[in-house]
Amino acid sequence: MKKRGNNSDALAKASASDSNLISNLQVKFKDPFFWSDWLVVVAFAVVIGFFGLIAPAEFLTLWNLNNILVAASIPTIIVVGQTFTVLTAGIDLSVSSTMTFGAVSFGLAFTNGWSLWKCCLISIVAGAFVGLLNGLIIAKRKINDFIVTLGMLSVASGAALVLSDGKPRQIISESLSTLAINDKFNIPYLMMVAFVIVLIGHFTLFHTKFGTHVLATGGDPDAARAMGISIVKVKIAVYVISGALAGVAGILAISRIGSAEPAANTAILLNSVAAVVLGGVSLFGGRGSIFGPFIATLLLQSLLNGLTVIGVAAYYQYLSIGLVVILSASLVRTEK
Repeated sequence: MKKRGNNSDALAKASASDSNLISNLQVKFKDPFFWSDWLVVVAFAVVIGFFGLIAPAEFLTLWNLNNILVAASIPTIIVVGQTFTVLTAGIDLSVSSTMTFGAVSFGLAFTNGWSLWKCCLISIVAGAFVGLLNGLIIAKRKINDFIVTLGMLSVASGAALVLSDGKPRQIISESLSTLAINDKFNIPYLMMVAFVIVLIGHFTLFHTKFGTHVLATGGDPDAARAMGISIVKVKIAVYVISGALAGVAGILAISRIGSAEPAANTAILLNSVAAVVLGGVSLFGGRGSIFGPFIATLLLQSLLNGLTVIGVAAYYQYLSIGLVVILSASLVRTEK
């Protein structure tokens, strides 16, 4: 009799546990934050599965997956910097021309006989300088970030053309070629560099005082100011980070193409905004991660690669990226 009573109690507890689980899942599925966090993972799995089923012999080859990682490496670095600016409720529209300005600065130093490491430093400093100008104007002069960085997009692009006289500078470097071509355990060196930056970005955002200040600045500027956080310094810092990482991306771009090109790649800008939005970073600031935009970058490059593999024309590919941005933004519009 006692045993039967124990069984009944166990069944009742199991039933209650199942009921609580279902209830919790229903609450999660209705929560927009849940979807902003997991949307990119689900979408990435869908894209890989879709193209894997349609063209497994082409899309799922080791060579093609390696190509996706290589293509995602430079956008990943740009996206990490862009994430920091968006987390403060800002945006950096100048990243593509900042990357070009950094690359051209590298090329100018290299052709004048500077060592490779000094040239790399020049590229990073040049990008950080553009970011510093953005941050100072936005934070000190309190001018809208969209307007400032849009203007800086043209300024940095024009400066790159002036420095280079509108001509690409060929860069012949065995070290850069090794970085662009070689891999370890089938993972390209370029992606290894990008992933290290992702890890550093994640650690900085969630395990340092500065990262806390970034999230607080974007989440509630008034409360952050009351806590003694310098909103001006934080905003300047995130744009410097974005610019410096654009300079790093410029170095990797040189390693891939073998020259410092003065023409800005505007697709980098669109992809960075798309990845940040799709990666679950709130456009209102204060909420987001580094890994979300990183996965979103892999998703976007997989989408473009898959469309190429099945023979879709390039202009439809740009259309698809634009639609991804709009749909992602509409899904997270209620987060604030």
